[in-house]
Amino acid sequence: MKLYNSIGPNPKVVRMFMAELGVEIQKEEIDLMGGANRQDPYLKINPAGQLPALELDNGEVISEITCICEYLDEQDSSSTLIGTSPEDRAITRMWVRRIDLGIVENLTNGFRYAEGVPLFKDRMTLIPHAAEDLKKLTQEKISWLNGLIQDKEFICGDRFSLADILLYVFLEFGTTVGQPLNESNRNIIGWYERVSVRASASA
Repeated sequence: MKLYNSIGPNPKVVRMFMAELGVEIQKEEIDLMGGANRQDPYLKINPAGQLPALELDNGEVISEITCICEYLDEQDSSSTLIGTSPEDRAITRMWVRRIDLGIVENLTNGFRYAEGVPLFKDRMTLIPHAAEDLKKLTQEKISWLNGLIQDKEFICGDRFSLADILLYVFLEFGTTVGQPLNESNRNIIGWYERVSVRASASA
């Protein structure tokens, strides 16, 4: 297998997931800042132009981070990052979906439409007037989640999962692009500190 890698939060989600699994995969770096992901030959690998992408041994390519992580998880029968029972898997996927739609999408688009305009203006349609509202929606969802994880060690309870990895990586990214953690969300702050000391957090 080969992982097409780059800077940015999406590739880090997969790298952190791999680190938790203890999996090593050959990597090929793609120059995201230089726009290599929007040009051939990368577009022949992933027509969506997004990173990362996982090329399987049979030549098939998987390009969405949750799909890549689930595929890697299924190769490891001892992994609990998605869940070992139907109930655990459903709970993990529920939280991944909520975090992806409510926090990740709003946070990243808030960045793209504001601080990220110089990078993305020639790559996609931007909506600058929506940036501040998207950032506000992000904070509302984080505060909502803050109330739900009281007395929980991790998002799914006492089990570290893909939901934690996804949220951690994007909240970390947010702190670097003008969307810092709200110190009043003490449950989120405590959770963030617990995740940040895991070895995989530096992947």
